Amino acid sequence: MAATGCMTANIEQSRHTLTGLEDGESVAVLARSFYNGNNTEAKFIDCIDKQLSSGREPVKVMHGNLFRDSFYPWFEPRTAPQSAAELPKLLANPAIEKKVHETGLRYIIWIEGSTEALEGGGTINCAVGPGAGGCFGLMWWEKDSDYEASIWDVKNVSSAGQIATDVNGMSVMPAVVVPIPMIAPTQNTACKRMASQLQRFLTLRDG
Repeated sequence: MAATGCMTANIEQSRHTLTGLEDGESVAVLARSFYNGNNTEAKFIDCIDKQLSSGREPVKVMHGNLFRDSFYPWFEPRTAPQSAAELPKLLANPAIEKKVHETGLRYIIWIEGSTEALEGGGTINCAVGPGAGGCFGLMWWEKDSDYEASIWDVKNVSSAGQIATDVNGMSVMPAVVVPIPMIAPTQNTACKRMASQLQRFLTLRDG
């Protein structure tokens, strides 16, 4: 058996320009894993891709491997631009300009962040006797999923804005004969909240 632990969530948005997607335009979601030594989990990026591609306002996503193959070597860790201010120089390259036109790429979304275990405690003791056995005790642990998305507008060669989400959760495992984990899915919650906000950010010009 499994239940959901307790969570608190916060999301913030900063918009710099109007946004919108025309028919055939796509976005690419990338992890800035080389930036400040902060490794964004691949499964979080995959989750964002899937969430953006579904729902009431689906967005066309150019998945990371296909994006990097199409734009190799310009978005490899050592050569990728560090900020939207470097886009004009990058897009001045005729080969990149051609690829942008061919793929319909409109936005690049850089994701930074991670899910970390903060603290925990408690104990569970298990014993087996001649007639029966069981476990007794309580364990708990806290996790924090903190991510930020930077949205670059390739068509207008500018930074469109940022979206940040922070989900903190307490997971608990009480044991009375049988341990019952109550897990707080902080990373999955952060993914769904960020993807939902990104969909609105990219498809609505006024919000």
